[in-house]
Amino acid sequence: MALIEIKVPDVGNVENIDVVEVLIKAGDQVKLEQTLAVLETDKASMDLPSSAAGTIQELFIKPGDKVSEGALIATVLTSDEASTQNVAEAVSVAKPAEPVQQAAAPVEKASESAAQAVAATPELKLEVSATSTSTHAAHATPAVRLFARELGVDIQKITVGTGRKGRILKDDVKNFVKKVMAEGIAQSGSGIPPMPVVDFSKFGAIEEVNLSKIKRLTGQNLSRVWLNLPMVTYHDEVDITEMEAFRVALNGEKSKDAVKITGLIFIIKALVAAMEQFPQFNASLSADGEKLIFKKYFNIGIAVDTPNGLVVPVLRDVNRKGINELSAELAEKSNKARLGKLMPADMQGGCITISSLGGIGGTAFTPIVNAPEVAILGVTRARMQPVWDGKEFVPRLMLPLDLTYDHRVIDGAEGARFIAAVKQYLGDIRRLLL
Repeated sequence: MALIEIKVPDVGNVENIDVVEVLIKAGDQVKLEQTLAVLETDKASMDLPSSAAGTIQELFIKPGDKVSEGALIATVLTSDEASTQNVAEAVSVAKPAEPVQQAAAPVEKASESAAQAVAATPELKLEVSATSTSTHAAHATPAVRLFARELGVDIQKITVGTGRKGRILKDDVKNFVKKVMAEGIAQSGSGIPPMPVVDFSKFGAIEEVNLSKIKRLTGQNLSRVWLNLPMVTYHDEVDITEMEAFRVALNGEKSKDAVKITGLIFIIKALVAAMEQFPQFNASLSADGEKLIFKKYFNIGIAVDTPNGLVVPVLRDVNRKGINELSAELAEKSNKARLGKLMPADMQGGCITISSLGGIGGTAFTPIVNAPEVAILGVTRARMQPVWDGKEFVPRLMLPLDLTYDHRVIDGAEGARFIAAVKQYLGDIRRLLL
């Protein structure tokens, strides 16, 4: 008999992962790789499988808990005959994106922004001082007191704590800042006015469904990008008639079970070739806006639609891989994304993102930059169109392209030249060999 500890493995430096569901209890018999719990990060849900077969002796988590790498999940009592694995390699947790590092602690970041707003607005400062004249002794841990000081909040002003015996928690500090900001905006008239609250039930039957964490935090990130980045979208079309004929011919040579090559693979290769030609598209602006950080690697993020929301797995070192290898890798990561099996590392380190609606339809759209990247390429469905060749109209397969870029880094002429280069590579894919 042996007692095996099951812990949260390396999840790419992501902390405070939510436990959304626990599927076992003490005394249950579990099999190897059986899912014990479901965790959720800002980018994906992930299954936590058992690293051993046996009986659950003790359970250390419950729904609503937050766990990080190395946290103890459960202990399993195994028999001598049971097959087990090394604990350090046992638990495989799947999970996003990037940008994961940005969204790892969204509430904390939001609170920091709130504190900055408080510091920048005299009305809010006055409101913080006048919120309460209580001189009660606040009950809070040193960590919570430090957190309050970092936000510029006098913890003595927080009169109600939601912790045990009235202890003040971090959430109480955050809620205090939010309340002060809301009151200050209402009095000063500054900031973005809030959306009105509407009681839809008075018009008919309704149903309320909570957004998944992925959608909530994706929305926060996109709103932050929309408010902070001056974005421009450039629209164009490219003739992919010859490229499509070549793709069909290649797939015709493959066996029935082989991974087929999609048009997206050629777009990825053309995009990287254009990035090598225009390195400012493979860069990020520093946080202070003073420097441009050029990247010497070429990792492409692919936006994937999943039941839980949009995730962006990253294909690494695309410039070093052939179309067959990329096709297999894209198929694998897209499938893992839809099943919620992506690891955090699978969604980090992207240089530029492709958002393709080609499988659905449309003629154009304006994708939002996946900051800290500086550009994103949108693709919609290709259509046969009559194109004038100088003598007559001929049917050609035209693919719409939509490039959104950060105007602080890229100007209009550079955006147009970049798309012109992408069109050259897609129009004659032999150029990719040069």
